[in-house]
Order: sequence, then C-alpha cells, then structure tokens
Amino acid sequence: MDAAANQHRVFRRLLEDLRPHWRRDPGLPARIQGLFATHREFGSRDRRLYRELLYTTLRHLPWIEPHLVGAAEEAIRRVAWLAADTPATRPFRAAFATGEPPSGDRTELLPAWFRAHAPELFLEPELSAQLSRPPLWIRLQTDSPASVQAEFERLGWTLAPSGVLPEAFRVGSEVDVTRTDAWQEGRLEVQDLGSQLLLATVAVSPGSRWLDACAGAGGKTLQLARLVGPRGAVEAFDIRPAALAELRRRANRGGFSWVRTLTRLEPAASYDGVLIDAPCSGSGTWRRAPHLKWVTSEADVAAAAGRQLQLLRDHAPRVRPGGQLVYSTCSLSRRENEQIAAAFLAEHPGYVPVPPTGTFGFQPAAGVGLTVWPARHDSDGFFVAAFRRR
Repeated sequence: MDAAANQHRVFRRLLEDLRPHWRRDPGLPARIQGLFATHREFGSRDRRLYRELLYTTLRHLPWIEPHLVGAAEEAIRRVAWLAADTPATRPFRAAFATGEPPSGDRTELLPAWFRAHAPELFLEPELSAQLSRPPLWIRLQTDSPASVQAEFERLGWTLAPSGVLPEAFRVGSEVDVTRTDAWQEGRLEVQDLGSQLLLATVAVSPGSRWLDACAGAGGKTLQLARLVGPRGAVEAFDIRPAALAELRRRANRGGFSWVRTLTRLEPAASYDGVLIDAPCSGSGTWRRAPHLKWVTSEADVAAAAGRQLQLLRDHAPRVRPGGQLVYSTCSLSRRENEQIAAAFLAEHPGYVPVPPTGTFGFQPAAGVGLTVWPARHDSDGFFVAAFRRR
C-alpha cells in the first residue's frame, strides 16, 4: 500500500477511536499513548506524525470536527494544512494539504466563555501562540553548562539560550533528552520556560528554609533547591504518594540532599518561604494540552478557585514573620489568579504584597501578581504572586 494512503487510513482510525472522548476525557493524552501502544508497528517517526496530527486536530477542533461525518476528506485536508511542517509530517502534508488553507474566525478555536476570564488570549499575538506547538524547554542544574551543550552537539541536537534566564534552554528538535548522560546524572530537567520564570520573580535567599506545599513530581522543588543551595532546606509535600516518589528519584539523581519529602505536614512548622503551586484549571497549558480547552468548564474554574483560596488560608500560618508566601498557577483565568490574590489579602491583613524582583517584559497586575503570557517568550502561561508576612 502507498505510504501516504496507509498514513491516511491509520489517522482516520485514530480519529474515530478518539472522537467519543475528546470533549469529555481530561486524561486524553494518556488515552492517545495507550492507542499508540496498541500499534506495535509504529516507529518513532510514526508516533511523531500521528501525535502532531491528533494535537493539531484538538487545537483546531471546531474547524475539523464538523467535517468528520460526511466530509472526512475535507477534515483530513484541513489537518494536513494546519499541522506543523516537520520531517515526520512533510510527506503527509505534501499528499493531503491540497487546495486553499483553511481560514475563518480563529477566536472560535478558544472556548467563548473564557473571553471574560482572559480577554488578552483572544487578541494577537496571544491568539497565534495558542494555535502553535509549544517548544521543549529544559533547565540546567549544573555549574558547568558547557558539558551539557557539548553532549547535545555530539548528538547533533541544538540548544538555544532563552535570553531571559541563564539556565533555561530551548531544545531545537524533537528529541528524547532522557537518553542523555546529562539527564541520567541530574544536570538537566525538563521544565517549561514560563514555569522557570515564576521563581525568578521571587527573592529566594541562599540558606533559607522553604516548604513546597503542592510539590507534585518536583519541577519547581528542584529549582527552589538550586536557589537555596546546600546550606538551605526544601521540604516538599503532596497528597499523591506516586508524585513524591518521583520527586525523590529526581532529587537523588540531581544530588539535592537538602530536599526532603513529607507525607504529612507539621502544624507548628515555620518557614522562610512557602510555595503554593496550586492545582488549577490548566488554561495556561492549552498550547501543550489542547484537549483541555474542550473538557474544561466555568464550573471547573470556580471549583479550582475555591480550593486555591483555601490552600492559601491553610498555609499562611506556616510562614514566619518576615517570610514569604508565594502563590502560582498554570492558569490564565483572572478568577484563579488576581482575584484569588486579592481575596487572600482582604482576609489576611497580616500579609502585604511583594512586587516581583523581575518582570521579564510582562506588566504586573494593578493589585498583586504577574502573569506570564505565552507569546512573549514562547512558553506556557502562568501566574505568580508573592506576599510577605508582617
């Protein structure tokens, strides 16, 4: 069978398998990986091709979905035009990106209800950023970055400095960085640039003691550990044991002996700083996880906001006088960001807002906090606010 015709057939089948789930399943990426696992004939190039085609579909779902029943060839043609031009997709695009490229009101490709939460997202350049593939960013956690760069050069991979953070580098091709010695030896971590910028807006003193109260698998935990240094301490808590186990593996690999994981919090603990990287609706990650645009509702945002404010209430007593409470999300909704920060300050007169130590070209909020918009530095979207206890 002709290679392009086979790709067409396989892609159609993948679409049919996923179509019942893409407006209801928050775990769609895992479902996609599961589908790939059933195709043992897929090589790495096949996975890159079909991943790009499926994520292109999800980014542009209102332009694709109506054609899947009755006009599937038009759906395929549109996906071929809209997919990124990569070595893996090039033959597919050459075969099926016929006629004129699809066009229309691109604001239709974001949930209409979200305009009230983040109107900037519906304007350029943010709108274009939302419809493009995000790059892979890494954070170097070594004082000898040249060794990492040399290994990438030997592998024929490119690294480009971010221009805003000395330890942040963009990986220039689709590669598996976990294959490198630098990864195995803990000299790099995969972490989006926007995520890295959050702690760069906060004054973290070497030798200080911090709690990462919603640590997850520890991306920011390890960045925090680099900032406090071996004379400091970072304690990491999460309600998910599997996430803490992964954090311990990463901390051991990086040699961060001053990171300790907690399975329960000490009520009387007093920290120089507490980081609350709060669970959120995830709208800042819509570039990377476009299915979330179609499974997230205003009710989800409201529920997340309630949990976020409660987390701030719960952890505020754990900050020593003069210490900092840092709140962050991977959301772009004002209802999870500025409004939560304002509500916390209104309830807690013992805290005052702290201006960011750096803005990286973003405009601080009128009240408190800084939003990292994706377009400026080609990152995911985030929010951060810092408060100092009197």
